[in-house]
Amino acid sequence: MKKFDRNDLILISSFILASAVILIGVFLFSGKGATVVVSVDGSEVISLPLSEDTTYNIGGYHGSENILEIKDGKAHLTGASCPDKLCVNMGYISKEGQSIICLPNKVVIEIKGNTKEKENFDTISE
Repeated sequence: MKKFDRNDLILISSFILASAVILIGVFLFSGKGATVVVSVDGSEVISLPLSEDTTYNIGGYHGSENILEIKDGKAHLTGASCPDKLCVNMGYISKEGQSIICLPNKVVIEIKGNTKEKENFDTISE
């Protein structure tokens, strides 16, 4: 078994440092979401505000079902008819760009930001 030399340690340290900088940047600069957009099989089904606590039953692909809960400005799936339940275990989302995807049921839940703030820019300034 080969020992790590100095160059290997520098390379590994550089990757760890770059990853930490990227993660900090994502957390600091990602905006708070305003709405939850639910899509089934590529078609938008409903858009719900994150500011209102609610539970919504999502009719998925071929009669499948997912249960979306919005509470305290966060969204997550509390139940799903898929066999692996990975979407339920993905946890809470609340920041713009975050999503929960249930592949077997073809359900995508995505957080969108406030579009009114972005309307003040034209295509050149973006």
